[in-house]
Amino acid sequence: MAEIRAFKALRFDTEKAGAIEELVCPPYDIISEEQRQEYIYRNPNNIIRLELPKGDEPYKTAGEVLKKWLDSGVLKKDSEDAVYIYEEEFSINGIHAKFKGCIVRVKIEEFSKGVVLPHEETLSKAKEDRFNLMKATNCNFSQIYSLYMDGGKGTLSTIDKLSDREPDIQLTDGEGVIHRMWIITDEAAVNQICDDFSDRKLYIADGHHRYETALNYRNYMREQGLAKEGDGCDYQMMMLVDMEHPGLVVFPTHRLVRDLTDFDAEKVLEKCREYFEVTEYEDVNSAEEVLMGLYNEGKKAYAFYSGNKKYNLLVLKDMQIIRELLPNASSATQQLDVTVLHTLVLEKIFGIDAENMAKQINLTYTKIFDEAIESVDSGKAQCAFILNPTRVSEIRDVASNGEKMPQKSTYFYPKMITGMVMNKLDD
Repeated sequence: MAEIRAFKALRFDTEKAGAIEELVCPPYDIISEEQRQEYIYRNPNNIIRLELPKGDEPYKTAGEVLKKWLDSGVLKKDSEDAVYIYEEEFSINGIHAKFKGCIVRVKIEEFSKGVVLPHEETLSKAKEDRFNLMKATNCNFSQIYSLYMDGGKGTLSTIDKLSDREPDIQLTDGEGVIHRMWIITDEAAVNQICDDFSDRKLYIADGHHRYETALNYRNYMREQGLAKEGDGCDYQMMMLVDMEHPGLVVFPTHRLVRDLTDFDAEKVLEKCREYFEVTEYEDVNSAEEVLMGLYNEGKKAYAFYSGNKKYNLLVLKDMQIIRELLPNASSATQQLDVTVLHTLVLEKIFGIDAENMAKQINLTYTKIFDEAIESVDSGKAQCAFILNPTRVSEIRDVASNGEKMPQKSTYFYPKMITGMVMNKLDD
């Protein structure tokens, strides 16, 4: 099953590059251009110059910067193979939690082999961008985030014991998230962790675009005669976390509808009444609490907001309609909140089909409740649907059935920092 390996990570030499807090950044796809400039202004060695290059020839520029940093010693490869234990500690919405996993190299396999399983559809534009960056740099600057089922082996206990000391690297980011890393080079400990995964599947939590890009890049390298079976491009950097870790937090991703012709909120609600119990509430700020109560009862519920600080609660009457409309989907997929919303409302009522969603013509997304409400109040969106989060067990069940959720079905919080470790693929 999953083949994982220790590796010699590429890391910043902080004596030459600067403080680690000035060198890392959040994932590239949530960074604005203004933020990007701020990172570079603070320290020109920030990883953002490699992970999100700009200019007339951005990918070529990234390759040149990488070579310069390697030649000057700003970046150095570790001298020993290691497993990199990584922990994030955070507080949000009254929750204080932390989770820990290990960063390793994983042999990539086609999804059809059932070793690494996706749970979400992807967007082609993002894959093209990441492919061009890999061609120019032959490097992973950020890790794919995957989950595993422990199966009684106690891998988390093992890494907890190995990290029962002061971390080798620690920093606090701009959102107050604490990032810690322990570098484990003991051969016996490394072998134990790697052996634990020999009969496991991996479930991608975040990084579907990067994984699919890695497969495309591996195939490209072989087709061009630049790599063979077992070379560096067969192994990609991943963070592996126990699926039952108590610190895992998944946010919902709310849907924003825009630019529809002849949009009429009352007509929408009238059509919704065929499938949902519809109840009006006076204060939209109560929506999340009300939804969470229904979530805990196992009900499919959504808040429909079209302005004026009021909202309508939509509670599904009967799951049978979904079974009839999606007879070939597994029960796991039929039961998803996003499946119900997309099938009965976005597709059936609004006419927003899968292609429209993929191109984000009439549909955009946000994980932030206040941003969803502001988008409607400001006129940027015609309405918003506030959702409950997807359960981790639902992600596992959908992936295990070989199916995928719609784009933006999950948002694991917090995101992993970029720049603590990198994976050069030329070994």
